[in-house]
Amino acid sequence: MERVMTGAFGRAVLGIALLSAMDALIKAVAARYPTFEITFLRFACGTLVAGAVLAVRRPGWPTRETVVANSWRALLVVVTATSFFYALGRLPLAEAQALAFLAPVFIAFFGVVLLRERIDGRIVVALLAGFAGMVIIVHGSGTSGGARSWDGIAAALAAAVTYALSMVMLRARATRDRVETIVFFQNIGPALVLAAPAGAVWVPPHVSDLSLFLAIGCLGAIGHLILATAFARVEAARLAPLEYTALIWAVALGYLFFGEVPSLQTLAGGALIVLGALATVRR
Repeated sequence: MERVMTGAFGRAVLGIALLSAMDALIKAVAARYPTFEITFLRFACGTLVAGAVLAVRRPGWPTRETVVANSWRALLVVVTATSFFYALGRLPLAEAQALAFLAPVFIAFFGVVLLRERIDGRIVVALLAGFAGMVIIVHGSGTSGGARSWDGIAAALAAAVTYALSMVMLRARATRDRVETIVFFQNIGPALVLAAPAGAVWVPPHVSDLSLFLAIGCLGAIGHLILATAFARVEAARLAPLEYTALIWAVALGYLFFGEVPSLQTLAGGALIVLGALATVRR
């Protein structure tokens, strides 16, 4: 059991790291293309990757229940991605991630309410520590003297709620469906839904950006594939605090690629978040 949990934790952290890299690439193109177009291309390219995995693994034809359940989840993914990608274009990478860190609290809550999962004291402490770290970061960014993008903040908070619901649904489906099937629906569903809105605001991509969009699709599909295997093995509430490790990647990538220097509040909040995440791994 301990080996299973350790493996699931490792997969979750790796999946979150890949998705954080995807967020950084999306931020890099956010100023040049409409949000709907970016979101569509992310899932369209992700469909190619997920489809290739599906062709190799051959998990079999999905049942009607699988199609219906994963289609509903795809709608949540559309709202989450569109809201968060919008926030990425208007907030520093670390701040957008920090606001999204309300998601683990909602994941644990929805896991208990919807899936009847048990939650122990260690998970509660980890969630409280992560939430406190998030508050420190947001308060620090609010006192830096710059103008606040309240629409970006609202979008990031909306993404946190819908992301939590989609991850709890992922946990529910991962115990029934093959992860390859889940991730395929998670990509092709949003791509189909977003095709018309993206077409309405379409800006022809530069040739140099096509590789970026393909990389975004690869990172998204592979990251969620790895994350799905983790949720298939361990309860959503137990994995929820590991979402906070994305702040490490957000701070590092924001500094390396966008020159965003983390404040003392961000570093202090990040330390609290990491300690909370480590508390769930330690037995």
